[in-house]
Amino acid sequence: MNVLVTGNAGYIGPVLAKHLRASRPGIGLTGYDAGYFAHCLTNARYLPEFDYDRQYWGDMRVFTPELLDDVDAVVHLAAISNDPMGKRFESVTADINFNAGITMAKEARARGVKNFVFASSCSMYGYAEGGPRTENDELNPLTAYARSKVAMEQGLATLAGDGFTVTALRFATACGMSDRLRLDLVLNDFVACAVTSGEITVLSDGSPWRPLINVRDMSRAIDWAIDRPASHGGAFLAVNAGSGAWNYQVKELARAVAEVVPGTKVAINEHAQPDKRSYRVDFTRFSQLAPDHQPRVTLEEAIRELKDGLDGMKFNDADFRNSKYMRLRTLEGHIGAGRLDEHLAWTGMHLHAC
Repeated sequence: MNVLVTGNAGYIGPVLAKHLRASRPGIGLTGYDAGYFAHCLTNARYLPEFDYDRQYWGDMRVFTPELLDDVDAVVHLAAISNDPMGKRFESVTADINFNAGITMAKEARARGVKNFVFASSCSMYGYAEGGPRTENDELNPLTAYARSKVAMEQGLATLAGDGFTVTALRFATACGMSDRLRLDLVLNDFVACAVTSGEITVLSDGSPWRPLINVRDMSRAIDWAIDRPASHGGAFLAVNAGSGAWNYQVKELARAVAEVVPGTKVAINEHAQPDKRSYRVDFTRFSQLAPDHQPRVTLEEAIRELKDGLDGMKFNDADFRNSKYMRLRTLEGHIGAGRLDEHLAWTGMHLHAC
């Protein structure tokens, strides 16, 4: 089986490659990435892209269609990947996350790719009062990032069928250790605060709900989707990917970290306005369709894994929110140095492959 992974040189790609190598011996893996964060390694023992058979570097907006030849499945991770980046680069987010993505999906269908796995997001539920959101509930995307995910799902739904099976995995908020760790994710941020300063300050009142999923469990879900038959869920399937046990309020996450990292203090601004992004998610359908690929990592395990990883890096940067481990800061650094322009295009030589 040959799989193309876009956006593989980010947070998820290194973990995904190791998982697929272990679960599917002999799999062929090709990576395609713009390289924005390729240098943001976190205690990696080797360059993660060596877990791929081939690595191509390029912008999704100028994707080379021939890379889809002889590919059985595409895992589409490439995106401007959070709300702060989407706010700063709103038009670029639409161009990369939707326009370029749907163009590539059309090429994949035309060239005989059988399965297309899209890394979608539960953030499209936005602010949702009441019970956990199911796939049939109304969407309420509040940000450019979330809107791009909705648009991509809608576009993919029109392409599915006639041998082209599409799975949109609406992932909960990612967390956990990676060879390219991100610290602009809520649990990862809290653990970094605890390790570097011994204090977690929750700027909101801590009441918003967040569903979480460990990056290793994201890889399990992708592993299921890359050869999902259309008879098992439909030619197009949008499914919440995660576990109901991982629906937490932000203040619960902070306190869970404090229990694992000794001496950590938690400060919650009880008088702050609540964050408008608050939702719980129902993952029943995913548990029914993919019983053998359910999340296995516990919250405590995820926190300990992050703590051990940061300790192994001898990480002590209390000002980490201005570091390369924050994706927006990295892009702004590239722009400030003249490496990227305001449209997030590289200004120097455009590398297509290595």
